Amino acid sequence: MEAAVSYPPLNPVQLHLLKMFSFTKSEESLNELKSVLLDFYHKKLDEETDRLWEEGKLNDHVIDEMLNCHQRTPYK
Repeated sequence: MEAAVSYPPLNPVQLHLLKMFSFTKSEESLNELKSVLLDFYHKKLDEETDRLWEEGKLNDHVIDEMLNCHQRTPYK
């Protein structure tokens, strides 16, 4: 017998999105909605990146370190 997986309850945003998705009947509408959500999160990411840059927590040196960082799990 498999163990039951427990998930936290849905938050208000998740519930609202589920309600919105119930009105999406076509693939085209779904793609449109996905695009709107992606634009929203892209804007939030830009705002957060700008804030970190202005606070000095993000700069060219930090970005270069991230690009050259190897965090892969070593396998023997």
